[in-house]
Amino acid sequence: MLNKFFKLEEHDTYLKREFIAGLTTFLAMAYILGVNPTMLSETGMPTTAIFFSTALASGIACIVMGLISNYPIGLAPGMGLNALFTYTLVLDMGNSWQAALSAVFIGSIIFLIVTVSGLREAVLNAIPIDLKLAIGAGIGFFLAFIGLKGSGIIVSDPSTIVSMGSLLSAPVLLAIIGIFITLILYVRKVPAAVFLGLVITSIIGVIFTLLGFGVGESTMPTLPTQIITFNFDTTVIAGFLYGFGEIFSNIPNLIMILFSILFVTFFDSTGTLIPLAKICGFTDEEGNAADLDKAFLGDSLGGIIGAILGTSTLTAYVESATGIGLGGRTGLTAIFTGIFFILSIFIAPLVLSLFTPAVTASALIIVGILMIEQLKDVHWNNLVISASVFMTIIMMILTYSISLGIAWGFTIYAIGSIVTNDTRQITPMTWIMVVVFVLYLFIGL
Repeated sequence: MLNKFFKLEEHDTYLKREFIAGLTTFLAMAYILGVNPTMLSETGMPTTAIFFSTALASGIACIVMGLISNYPIGLAPGMGLNALFTYTLVLDMGNSWQAALSAVFIGSIIFLIVTVSGLREAVLNAIPIDLKLAIGAGIGFFLAFIGLKGSGIIVSDPSTIVSMGSLLSAPVLLAIIGIFITLILYVRKVPAAVFLGLVITSIIGVIFTLLGFGVGESTMPTLPTQIITFNFDTTVIAGFLYGFGEIFSNIPNLIMILFSILFVTFFDSTGTLIPLAKICGFTDEEGNAADLDKAFLGDSLGGIIGAILGTSTLTAYVESATGIGLGGRTGLTAIFTGIFFILSIFIAPLVLSLFTPAVTASALIIVGILMIEQLKDVHWNNLVISASVFMTIIMMILTYSISLGIAWGFTIYAIGSIVTNDTRQITPMTWIMVVVFVLYLFIGL
């Protein structure tokens, strides 16, 4: 039955290989179980509830992806999308987390409609390629900055705005050790390097605490009072239902929020699914991937699942390449990954006591380093493009807002194109985006 449904023989794979690939993919993605609760809890959401929602939503979304698309790709709350949720939608724009979840739900519905209708490609083509690269890289810098700030490596300073914290304090020293450990593991191409880095760093942190170094610091890991739990915090599930009134009370604000969500989701999912399809060998000579539309559908449903269950937008994870590298070729890999995410719900006390901000800083920084790689493809010899890319990245970091960074990038690109009398790459849809972003910057939608 499994062979017939998932076409195991056709993809030259078998049950044991798919199981191992699914487990490997889960371990490569498992760092999100520590990072997501740490980040989203800054909105006021209960940490234990976020963990439950993250694990459950990821598990269900992975299983849905496997059943719908038969692609060996795992889904979880996207790095960048969770930053957008926390630092832009809630902390910067002043929305409640319930309203932010409502916006994620609405944005995911729109994203699903765009995907099913075939408009996805048209929207993507309306965005200049260099700005796509800038937004992806900018989010990488932003994630790294969040990790540096959360661990205390970077602190606020009344004279210079930001400064370096004390490198000999326990959380900072632990974070630095974690960064080096994770970098070494990644450079050595160790499978699930980011997750293993978190585990090793958390063990070192517990030793620090037991020795009295860093005792009382909330960002330091401690030994859990229990490991297994059957008492689940479900308080954020369906929380999006209570945010519609707030989110629809300011329509211009809602439009800006949806623009931001759709932008980041577009880049995240498309930039991940297409390369993974190629790695799987699903693409033909012209670069077209078989059943890729079904994979996009599974990815779109992931956002809806996440909003309903109380977390930021779910999307395909590039870490799925680890399982694919071990021979995972069908949706059975994704289903096994989903099962492991669901099982992780029961070890919430262990994860939450060990994966503190000082520990998860390394994951944020390493992921940020990996995301800036795409800057190599930017056309730096064009001053308009380089200025737009620069402003996108620098304003994203300094304003602590992904949407403001995008707005600055589009505005500079449009002004530069007009001045140089070269607007050939700007489509009518792009002009609409530019107008919205200019209004957002100067009027404050």
